[in-house]
Amino acid sequence: MNSFGAIRTTLAVAVVYSHAYPLGFGRPAPLSQFSGGQIDLGRLAVVGFFALSGFMITGSAMRSTIGRYSWHRALRILPGLWASLLVCVLLVAPALYYRTHHSLDGYWSHSHGPLRYLKGAWNASLSTGFDISNVIDDGVKAGTNYDPGINGSLWSLDYEMLCYVMMGLLAAGGVLLRAKKTVPLLTLVGWILVFEDWRTTPGFVNYPHHMGFYIHVPVFGQVYTQYFVYLAFVFLLGATVQLYKERIPIHAGLALLSAVVLVASLRYGGLFAFGYPAFAYLLFWLAVRLPRPFQRIGVKRDFSYGIYVYGFTVEQAVAALGGNAHGMKVYLLLSLGGTVLLAALSWYLVEKPALKAKDWTPRPVRALAERRARRAAVPVPAEPAGKPVPTP
Repeated sequence: MNSFGAIRTTLAVAVVYSHAYPLGFGRPAPLSQFSGGQIDLGRLAVVGFFALSGFMITGSAMRSTIGRYSWHRALRILPGLWASLLVCVLLVAPALYYRTHHSLDGYWSHSHGPLRYLKGAWNASLSTGFDISNVIDDGVKAGTNYDPGINGSLWSLDYEMLCYVMMGLLAAGGVLLRAKKTVPLLTLVGWILVFEDWRTTPGFVNYPHHMGFYIHVPVFGQVYTQYFVYLAFVFLLGATVQLYKERIPIHAGLALLSAVVLVASLRYGGLFAFGYPAFAYLLFWLAVRLPRPFQRIGVKRDFSYGIYVYGFTVEQAVAALGGNAHGMKVYLLLSLGGTVLLAALSWYLVEKPALKAKDWTPRPVRALAERRARRAAVPVPAEPAGKPVPTP
């Protein structure tokens, strides 16, 4: 047993809490000032998601064929994503548009309307814009909103899915079972790139935002290489822990040291090279050492994904409706309440039913497997014994 569910839920709530500051009040998110601009609480929570995901996804890849692995990953991420997009374009955005314009005239025909938004958001790339029919831009002009996007949290899902593809390729190539040392070697390469990024950027406390470029990846759209390298590095850290979990000590002293390194790197620099590995170890230590009640969270119902994909949208809607005018406590309470409600509906109506199809097999594939099984079950007749050959 472990507490991955509790930790994932905590990280998702941390993202919502972190976003409340810039979205509701135009203020820096927690940890931003303390870290010298290296990171904020929301982005640090995303890093934690990638570390845990690397661990769990690698385990899934080792237990499955590439087809089954791909099917499981698609079921876990796409139905919930697509449902959240439909909620945005069919409910949230029209309501905000109607509130401003007192009708829906022009909503669907807008140059940056819902169909255009879905075209760029179905794969979480957000390649066709961050707003829908300017409903959030209207809020920015009115002074109620401070960010131009209706769901800025989706950006990380694009990189998450790319990491799934990377792990699937490693599994299909037999690396995870026959050459698993490749994974820590790739992790080391990632760490060297991250370290060099930090070392060559002016200043000790820095965020190397200019150390990358965009490439176009089929299906996934525009990918920022630096984001992928950094997040894939953390994902591979989790994968390495999965492959060598019997050899990695879970020790309170190492957890304390990791906490010290994390806080020191946040404050004095080197977060990406030193703080990320420390944070990853700290999360795995907590997953093992948290008391038993935490181990029950998220086992039967996992709201963490829904909290993540709906939090940003709910916060923007609450701000547009004036909920932030009543202060942080009221704004955060309304945002979390709406987010958890949508996350629960997402789990029971979309995610959980989708996961029930994890064992589904296409009819042609099933028929082929059945034919192979029948052939394998047919006994091979033994050759008749010949006459004994006399010994000379």
